[in-house]
Amino acid sequence: MLRRFWADETAATAIEYGLIAAGISLAIIAIVNGLGTRLSTKFTAINSSLN
Repeated sequence: MLRRFWADETAATAIEYGLIAAGISLAIIAIVNGLGTRLSTKFTAINSSLN
């Protein structure tokens, strides 16, 4: 039973997939956050030019 426990890699695979998903999520959040800041600056400039 102990040998089977040490040989079982299904949990390790699930953890690896979880880490990959977390890394991709962080990258997407960083990109969207940067775009949001740029868009806010653009809209502020457009609003100022219209007034």
